[in-house]
Amino acid sequence: MTLKHITITGGKPLYGQIKIQGSKNAALPILTSCILGNGVCRIDNCPCISDVDVTLRMLKTAGCRVSRGGSTVTVDASQITCCEVPENEASRIRSSILFLGALTGRCRTASLPFPGGCAIGERPVNLHIGALEKLGVCFEDTGRLEADGRGLRGARVTLPFPSVGATENVILAAVLAPGKTLIQNAALEPEIDELCEFLNLRGARTVRKPDGSILIEGVRTLGPVRYSIKPDRIVAGTYLFAAAAAGGKIRICGLPAAGLENPLAVLKKMGMKITAENSFCEIDSPGIIRAVPYLETAPYPGFPTDLQSPLLAALSEARGESLIRERIFENRFRVVPELIRMGAKIKEEKDCVRICGSQSLHGASVAATDLRSGAALVIAGLAARGATKVGGLEYIERGYENICRDLSLLGAEISLSDGVLAEEMPRKV
Repeated sequence: MTLKHITITGGKPLYGQIKIQGSKNAALPILTSCILGNGVCRIDNCPCISDVDVTLRMLKTAGCRVSRGGSTVTVDASQITCCEVPENEASRIRSSILFLGALTGRCRTASLPFPGGCAIGERPVNLHIGALEKLGVCFEDTGRLEADGRGLRGARVTLPFPSVGATENVILAAVLAPGKTLIQNAALEPEIDELCEFLNLRGARTVRKPDGSILIEGVRTLGPVRYSIKPDRIVAGTYLFAAAAAGGKIRICGLPAAGLENPLAVLKKMGMKITAENSFCEIDSPGIIRAVPYLETAPYPGFPTDLQSPLLAALSEARGESLIRERIFENRFRVVPELIRMGAKIKEEKDCVRICGSQSLHGASVAATDLRSGAALVIAGLAARGATKVGGLEYIERGYENICRDLSLLGAEISLSDGVLAEEMPRKV
């Protein structure tokens, strides 16, 4: 079968500096929130990734006027003509669920199919529905998410789990709701605060309280704004783990260490020399990785689940045994069979994987099954002996603007090509 894939010749240390694209996890809710007000929102440093493309198409379907020039996106939501999100778009990305809060907040009604995205776990929508019901939104069971927001009002919402998406949906619905809303056990991720910053610049009234809860005082309208998306901490973390695996020394410019504290601490445990200032992060890798005896993913400020697969790839080359426990998504270990094909010694144990660092990864033809597994396979290819072909490029393009360009700038021998993936075999699902 002919596929578009990434070809990597491993064994080359990475050197140099790089600037990181705008954050995917900030851009998607910010773009969706443009629905909430009149006037033009101009958003700079918006990443050129497929998830953003899908979001822009959904905004157009709702009646927004959308244009893009490079990394700048302009959205004019003065006229919302449709409150129904089409299934062909919503099924592509999980973040389509955010149109539930945004459309309900603006139009007091919304109709969505159940969202799609990477198959990394169930990620149930009940957290979103239950939270919005606290705000007076009613739902009808029709096989779609049908929201009636005529009773929308401020309320106290306590989330049973600090879900990023559910927190964002409550914010989107509450900023135009009469009264005050208090979100308790709200997600603490920096992208939540960036959404609030964007909305406040438009005239919203949101405050993160010292206990982590978010207080929202509803306003009548939101206005235009110009805003620049902050750099993507997950992309930055990916390249830091790539340097750890391949060896070398790289500097990531324009990105403060805030938001990366836990991954940087893990890299230090792995034997990396880390320098972090207000405007950059630098890693100096000896090419020898120490094992991490135990690590578990957790909501921020814990170790991010989005960096678990890149970490797993790097630890496949470590000296000693590592144990990673996944506590957010149950299918985050789908990359394991592909890493084993490259010589990794990994054993799955319920919600954990045990990695016996082999220091003998070799090139192979492998395929991504989700966004972060794709990044992990690229990292493994950088560390492996010989050539690696990584298929499933459509997953990687969901979150990385141009991973080949970025790593090439750091000296990697990596390219995008069309060709035949050898050793095509049925894959474990």
